Amino acid sequence: MNIIQTIIISIVEGLTEFLPVSSTGHMIIAEKLLGVESTEFVKAFTVNIQFGAILSVVVLYWKRFFQTWDFYWKLLIAVIPALVLGFLLSERIDKLLDDVLVVAVMLVLGGILMLFVDKWFNKPEENQTMDWKRSLKIGFFQCIAMIPGVSRSMATIVGGMTTKLSRKNAAEFSFFLAVPTMAAASGYKLLKLVTDPAGVSMLSENLLTLLIGNFVSFLVAMAAIKFFIGFLTKHGFKAFGYYRIVVGVVILVLLYLGVDLSTI
Repeated sequence: MNIIQTIIISIVEGLTEFLPVSSTGHMIIAEKLLGVESTEFVKAFTVNIQFGAILSVVVLYWKRFFQTWDFYWKLLIAVIPALVLGFLLSERIDKLLDDVLVVAVMLVLGGILMLFVDKWFNKPEENQTMDWKRSLKIGFFQCIAMIPGVSRSMATIVGGMTTKLSRKNAAEFSFFLAVPTMAAASGYKLLKLVTDPAGVSMLSENLLTLLIGNFVSFLVAMAAIKFFIGFLTKHGFKAFGYYRIVVGVVILVLLYLGVDLSTI
């Protein structure tokens, strides 16, 4: 993976990580379009550059991360389901990272769902306090996003709205939950690399690529978060739903026609 490919994929990550369109799905598509070979490093890179994106949340909402211990307790409750399931299904999840068909199908299905999210779930109650029941329910919704193309952001925001959180509060909790979730995923991938002699060699050879990727995704995610909160509060999910459907259908048509995405 060269520098140009690294920057493009990292821009895609930063733009899509906190939007309900699936950052992993978009990175997989981008890698195929750029002709990037799906090596073990590329799979690790796809996960690890999310670390740059989560730093943008900490920077933008740093005051919220110095609240009471109750704030961290709710995040811990919400992240546990994903940690357990991610550990148990790590290898199967890795295999899905190669499957563009899965990404395309989930983009379409998720897009259809998003056309109706506001109608079905945008019914916030007066009490917007995040309790442990809400946290746990959102945590289970987050597990659905282990399927590439679903979108962690979409799953957790919809999960929050099903507990009658407002769109804004559900989105912000989704951002906060991204920090421990993606830090754990990135850390686990990094640990697997450094405990394997071949992985250490791979990491040392590609350290600059990882640093550039995280830096770019950090900068782009900062802008994307600011845009998303304002747009979501004002317009809801439909635009993202239509976008997902269009992208997913285009990919499905190309796959049906036997087009090699790396040649586009």
